[in-house]
Amino acid sequence: MEAAQELQLQLQTRAESREGSSQRDATVSGNQPSLPKPILYKWWLRVAIYTLFLLAGQSTATLLGRLYYDKGGNSKWMATFVQSAGFPILLPLFFFFSPSSKSTPISISPSSAKPPSFSTILFLYLFFGLLLTGDNLMYSYGLLYLPVSTYSLLCATQLAFNALFSFFLNSQKFTMLILNSLVLLTISASLLAVHSDSEDTTGTPKGKYVIGFLCTLGASATYSLYLSLVQLSFQRVIKRETFDVVLEMQVYPSFVATCACVVGLFASGEWSGLSEEMKEYEDGKVSYLMTLIWTAVTWQISSVGLLGLIFEVSSLFSNVISTVALPVVPVVAVMFFHDKMDGVKVMALLLAVWGFVSYIYQHYLDDCRSKETKTNEGEASNALTEVC
Repeated sequence: MEAAQELQLQLQTRAESREGSSQRDATVSGNQPSLPKPILYKWWLRVAIYTLFLLAGQSTATLLGRLYYDKGGNSKWMATFVQSAGFPILLPLFFFFSPSSKSTPISISPSSAKPPSFSTILFLYLFFGLLLTGDNLMYSYGLLYLPVSTYSLLCATQLAFNALFSFFLNSQKFTMLILNSLVLLTISASLLAVHSDSEDTTGTPKGKYVIGFLCTLGASATYSLYLSLVQLSFQRVIKRETFDVVLEMQVYPSFVATCACVVGLFASGEWSGLSEEMKEYEDGKVSYLMTLIWTAVTWQISSVGLLGLIFEVSSLFSNVISTVALPVVPVVAVMFFHDKMDGVKVMALLLAVWGFVSYIYQHYLDDCRSKETKTNEGEASNALTEVC
């Protein structure tokens, strides 16, 4: 019994020393459950499908957005509108994941926590909807004034901004790998900022190139801020993350963003030129409509993948996966839009990929550390049982 008491005291001391790291690892490692192998295989299959939705949807939507401008489209507000207007295709999911139905919590929170008031939730949806409007509008300016390859490489900086905002808002710890990722992504963006000679073939004036550059950079920062604020609102305000709540956080702000885009479309006067824009579209009216419709649909397919990864793993993991598509888009843009891929862009692409790999490897290490901690605690508990 003395040996058992001594072992129990050691376990208690070890648990206290690991408490801080265990909490951090739990937030990073996501929701991968400890399940029997057949069920775990199904979990991996769902994650793979959601990842495919996110990567395919985001890449296709970006290329279709550029196609809209290349074929004669010129309305920034219309390009912004289609980024959120496809949310009605997500409405059927409410019937499968209604609050009254069984839903698996993404994070554990006190069941006794008082639910937020209606006014608080309304404010959150309005704020996030308007934030998304500004973010999508900046992305539209970036796509208009920049080649797709440059645009996509600049979007890779959202990981650096995500780490920065997570440090201040979500208590994210900085490691050497994350700092390495920040430095590499910053250098990658700086290379594109100081080297615009390769963009001369697009006919874009230097002033508009700078506007596109700053808007894309600002959009990446805004999107990262949005993700950090959503995570903060889940933790401090909503205090629960079930799939129906995540779905509401996607649909209602998208509705607000769509309404704001309609207001912007009329306030800017761009609505009066849409009929003429449709007539002068190079591939005809049907192609014009199909481009806009499929842009809206593919953005929502991307959102379904994003929501699925949030539900199955974590919001941080979904953001990292969305960045995987960014190095792919410049290569596709060279083939389909004949963007010029010179040495500077290749170097920026390699640095962006290196920065991404550093970022993802850090979370791989965190996940392994978390699993090792759980394994050691389980073995120690079994040893204590045998001694007793």
